[in-house]
Amino acid sequence: MPHVDEEDLRVLRALDEIYTRRPFYGSRRLRDDLRDDYGIFLGRDHVRRLMKVLGIEAIYPKKNMSRPAPGHQIYPYLLRGYVIYRPNQVWGTDITYIRMEKGFCYLTAIMDWYSRYVVAWELSDTMEKEFCLTSLRSALQKAVPDIHNSDQGSQFTSADYLNLLETAQVQISMDGRGRCMDNIFTERLWRSVKQEEVYLKQYRTIDEAREGLSDYFSFYNNKRRHQGLQGRRPQEVYFGRA
Repeated sequence: MPHVDEEDLRVLRALDEIYTRRPFYGSRRLRDDLRDDYGIFLGRDHVRRLMKVLGIEAIYPKKNMSRPAPGHQIYPYLLRGYVIYRPNQVWGTDITYIRMEKGFCYLTAIMDWYSRYVVAWELSDTMEKEFCLTSLRSALQKAVPDIHNSDQGSQFTSADYLNLLETAQVQISMDGRGRCMDNIFTERLWRSVKQEEVYLKQYRTIDEAREGLSDYFSFYNNKRRHQGLQGRRPQEVYFGRA
């Protein structure tokens, strides 16, 4: 993450909270909510600069962290109108920022879309592809999906990542650019993670973040009931048992 001072870090945390609630906001609405809800008065140019630090843009959450690298292969989105009716039919993955006392680290997770079960996750203090590869390897040791969906980020379009999927004979699907709704289940996961865990804590280090998120994902998979699952828990639906 680029260097920011203490005041900008305070604003970044507020922006992260607003964006998690309302990912369709642009700089004008973000500026207004900073003023009305947090007592932070900034011009739009300053808000735009901090939006770039977090990698968010107006209208849809189109992350700078999710730009494909030049020459990386891009695959079409396969899931429009697709009916998902069983576990391990479709997995989705993404990356988000997790705030800490002195900055941010990065979280990736792989979720089974049918059951909302988080199959694997990983934290990193850099945006290098290795933590995404580690998460995918861990997930593929547990099961193999029919389709894997991601955005067009360089981590997911890297030859190493795609080779893992192709070797496992997994179909590859990628979101359209700037289309957050193509990966809506993972976007909802990030909202739950941040509102139910991250914003309630003050992680000092990445190790503290890892410990807190480990407890949270155990709760999320095994205890947390989902309205979209008719009140059942993800592990009940994923494994087909109570």
